[in-house]
Amino acid sequence: MTAGVDVAVIGAGVLGCLVAGELADRAPHTSVLVLDRDAIGSGASRRSAGLHLPRGRSERVRAMTVYSQDFYERLRNRDPDAPIRPVPSFVVAGELPGTYLPQAALTAAPVVPGLPNLPDGVGAWSCHGCQHADVSALTQRLARRLRPRVRFAEGTRVTEIVPGEREVRLRLATGDIVTADRVVLAPGPWLNDPAWRELLAPSGSRVKRVVALHLDRMATPADSAVIFEDEDAFLLPLPDRGHWLFSYTCQEWDVDPDDPVRGLSRRHLEEATETLARYAPELAAGRPNGRVFCDAYSPDGEPWVRPVDETGRVVFAGAANGSGYRLAPAVAAEAVDLLLPSDRGEQRDHRSL
Repeated sequence: MTAGVDVAVIGAGVLGCLVAGELADRAPHTSVLVLDRDAIGSGASRRSAGLHLPRGRSERVRAMTVYSQDFYERLRNRDPDAPIRPVPSFVVAGELPGTYLPQAALTAAPVVPGLPNLPDGVGAWSCHGCQHADVSALTQRLARRLRPRVRFAEGTRVTEIVPGEREVRLRLATGDIVTADRVVLAPGPWLNDPAWRELLAPSGSRVKRVVALHLDRMATPADSAVIFEDEDAFLLPLPDRGHWLFSYTCQEWDVDPDDPVRGLSRRHLEEATETLARYAPELAAGRPNGRVFCDAYSPDGEPWVRPVDETGRVVFAGAANGSGYRLAPAVAAEAVDLLLPSDRGEQRDHRSL
């Protein structure tokens, strides 16, 4: 069977759903189909720590951060039950970080709750504008609100992408064919899927292991997140789950997201606890458990949003360097700008969420 659609979005994570929403808002008469090999929000979105930080290491990422932070704030105002909550936060570093937005209003703090003894030469600053989301639940909530305007095909794997001068042909594992005028690839860490591996190879993006420990200390809504700037790690209270999360930067590269998840390794525990023990030895001494997955990273530390075929009909959006949730609204807007160049940015301030 062959079906036609204006735009096909491959990947139903938080980014894919925001791309679909952006299209539905800015081009309401455009037919949109979102395909995913699994269920909505079940890939990297399900494992995401979901922490938004008001920072960026480049001008473009800082602009994307501002845009995304404003987007999520509007979403919370329009949908107070959305699974997003502000989190009081502190930044810990050897010197005042210059990567944070002015909105963060970094202010020197004499003490960090829960970390009574910072190492010598380390300072702390309170930070405004941080928030946490249950990314999988948010993704499913976004999809549910889109369903009257957007079609979703879960459990539907794309096995081949054939760009052409007039359309793009998608072959599905079911044997069906979908033709689309434009395609947005938002595959998360599945960069090397045979259906699009050659299209994405020029990006130079790679897949890196992402590891976080779950710490058996009861968390409350009043608890603060702590960002260890120099180590690129953070402590995050998860009151809905009743524990804390400690995320650190794991340097395990070229991971296959389809490999069976074997859980935490001894190496992961040693690396994580080495950093954690410097600041909170009592937490590092707890019973180890956590989450292990992976994400896509670009060579220059900025998300990739650009056409990847000669016709310009296939746009890749991703490789957000572990900030998929944090930057997803801005990445989605950039992707749709490429699909609808005549509408670039015109409706961004008054989209329905």
